[in-house]
This record gives sequence, structure tokens and C-alpha cells, in this order.
Amino acid sequence: MSTSDTTPAVTYLRAHREEIADLALTLVGYDTQNPPGDTRAVVDCVESFFSDLGIETERVVSDPEKPNLVATLPGSTDQTLLLQGHLDTVPFDADEWTYDPLGERDGDRIYGRGATDMKGAVAAMLAVAKAYVETDTVPESTIVFALVSDEEVAGDAGLPTLLDQYPLEADACVIGETTCEDGRYSTTVADRGSIWLTLQASGQSAHGSRPMLGTNAIRCLCHAIDDIESSLHEMQFDLPPVVRAIVDESVKYYEPTFGAAVSRELFERPSVNLGVVAGGEKVNVVPDVAEAHLDIRLTAGVDTPRVLDTVRDVVSTHDDVEIGDVSWSIGTFEDPDGPLANAVSAVAGDVTGDRVYRRSATGGGDAKRLRNTGIPTVEFGLGTNTVHAVDEFTTVDALAGNAEVYARLPGELVCQLDTGTGTFDSTDVGMLNTIIPCGSKSGDDSP
Repeated sequence: MSTSDTTPAVTYLRAHREEIADLALTLVGYDTQNPPGDTRAVVDCVESFFSDLGIETERVVSDPEKPNLVATLPGSTDQTLLLQGHLDTVPFDADEWTYDPLGERDGDRIYGRGATDMKGAVAAMLAVAKAYVETDTVPESTIVFALVSDEEVAGDAGLPTLLDQYPLEADACVIGETTCEDGRYSTTVADRGSIWLTLQASGQSAHGSRPMLGTNAIRCLCHAIDDIESSLHEMQFDLPPVVRAIVDESVKYYEPTFGAAVSRELFERPSVNLGVVAGGEKVNVVPDVAEAHLDIRLTAGVDTPRVLDTVRDVVSTHDDVEIGDVSWSIGTFEDPDGPLANAVSAVAGDVTGDRVYRRSATGGGDAKRLRNTGIPTVEFGLGTNTVHAVDEFTTVDALAGNAEVYARLPGELVCQLDTGTGTFDSTDVGMLNTIIPCGSKSGDDSP
């Protein structure tokens, strides 16, 4: 059972839905495309918003053009809830848009770059702060708002700087990334690990009319990539029971989009994307060098170094191909029946009136970094499936729903931490074990 939906803060938010929409339009109106990612003006705006409410803020900066902001609203218990979001967006081409990419409202829809990813959710967080202050209500948990400025390019000026320079401590964290689409709602409790590698092939140049006299580096590269994909496709993950439960739930969530078989394949085996191929200078010349970039994703709980060893073994059988560069991370996860997942899912289910899946993301981002510092972290945000798309938008209902969920979380989190009672129906996804912590190495991957 979730906490009361009639608290003063929630009542205030329901009466001020239009203010939340106006906040979202204000934030979207700042051009924070990354690159270049200059967020100084929007951070000034948000800092003033908190200051006007009497909430203390602190800037944490490594790049002057990409400041991060932390604001703290004290609570009545020693529990701390971190609400985290980012203020930068991916780029846009205004000529491709029907609506103004810096903000335009059409009925219930708020259009603009960042409307759903994720200035809309940030606006909901700001509205929560105002609701508590205006109603003279103290939240059950201290709420720390951490807004970063370099997420879209997985840059060091954002969350890495914050974690390095600020004593960020919390009992739980919710990131406001959109996790709901096409009428399906979810709390993201896991992400996937990654291997990003550069393959380099060398051959021998010759005239294109006599290809037999040369060695085509592009063909060498393609043979190696085919072997890598074949070897990884034969691999099937041996997942811990708690991750198996998350996978089963994820398959149900993604099935309407990808189909059941493809959804299960996505999490049961490595996925491989050939993202970049470069080689050759002229059509009539046999290329003597070629390069490719591969993106391999692995379900949480999988030993990434072991998979990387398999890739290295395959490449070693190709004399003309070598690995030029590699970075990797290990997927992380939270117990889907733990206090944090239960708190978010209970409140979100009450607000939406529908099932809230507890699933894995297909990629990974700031949640992974926070989990690796020891802060339990999930993602939740109502929005649309227009993330990074032309004419990106969110809705007033989504903004108001996010604000209500975030406002009710401090009390629900305290309740869950105090009782430790699981609410997740495990009959659909198998028995759950205690969370098995996973680490990360050599940086992180972007969603």
C-alpha cells in the first residue's frame, strides 16, 4: 500500500498543474544542446528558483560552461532521497521540426528538445520543492536535488565531477529519465554492461582492376566481425536468479515493441552493433587499412571481462586484424523487490492506476555510476517515446504525474525502509534472491 495521496504537497501540485507545464516550457526554452553543452543560463534559472524558495544550493564545477547544481530540502527523518536529472540535451535541426524546438505548447502537449528527456522531469522535481515550501510541509525524507550538465555525451563535467567533488550521500536515488511509453509503465531497476572496441585491419594496396595482387583490409575486417558475432551469438548467459527475474519482467515489458523472442534474445545473449566502418580511398584501389567500432551489450550480472576475453581470442585468429582501443563496463541492478523498487512502483502504480514493470534498460548511464558508488538507484519518469526525436514532446498529464510520484516518494521510501516488506508479485517472474552487487571498470556507457 502506498502512502497517502492527500498530503498538502500533493494537493498543492494537483491544483497547480499549469505551473508545472510553465516550468517545463521555461526549461526547454534554454538551448542546452550537447555538444557544446553550455548550461550556464539554465543553471542560473534553476538556482534562482531554489533560492527564491529559501532552499540552499551549491554549484559543483569542473567545466565553467557545464556547472552542476545541488539543492537540499531537509526532511523530518535521517533518510535521504536523491532526485537526479540532467539539463543538457541532444542536438536538434530546427528546420526538421514542426514545432519550436525551444518550446511550444499545443493543447496538452509541451514540445521542445528535452521536453521528455528530461527537462520535463526536472520541472516536476522543481514543482515538488515548491509544493513542500508553499504548504509549509516537511518531507519525511530529506530530498537532495542533483542536476547535472553533461549526461548526453557521458561527459566528465557532469555526474563524474559531482561524485568526485561533492559528498553525495543518499539512501536511495530516483533518476527522472522517461521509463514509460505506449501506455506501459515501468521502473528501471537494471542496466546493461558494455564493450566498446575499435578493430583495425591492415592489408596490401593494389589496383582495383587486379584485386588478387592485394589484400583488402575491409574484407579482412568483415571476416573478423562475422566471427565475433557468430561466437557471441552462441553464448548464452548464466544469470543469477535475481537478474533472471528482472529479465523475465523485461521481456514482458518489451514484448509489444520487439516481440517475445527478440526481447528474450536481447537479454539472454550479447547484442552486437557495428556502428562505424571506415576504409578505402578510391573505388579503383584495394584498401590497405580499415577500421570498425563495435558496441556489445551484456545483461547485468554477466562477467564482462570474460566476454571480452572471448572477443580477444576470436580476433587473435585473424592475423591482419587487431584491437586498437577498448572500454568496458559491467551492468548493475537493484533488487526488484527491494525497498526502493517497491516504493517507486507502489506510488507510480497508484498514480497511473496501472501495472508498473520492474525491468532492465537496454543501455546504461548515470544509474550505473551511482550504483557503483553504493547509492541504490532506479529510473522512473512518465513521458513519451519521442526521446531524441524530431518534435519531441511530453504532456501536462505526464508532468503532473511525475510531480505527484516524486512528491509522495519521501514518505513511501521511509515506510518501505522501516518495514522491509516486499510487495513484488514474484509468481510471474520466479523467485528472488538477495541482490548480488556488480562493479564497473574503465568508465561507463551511454544509453
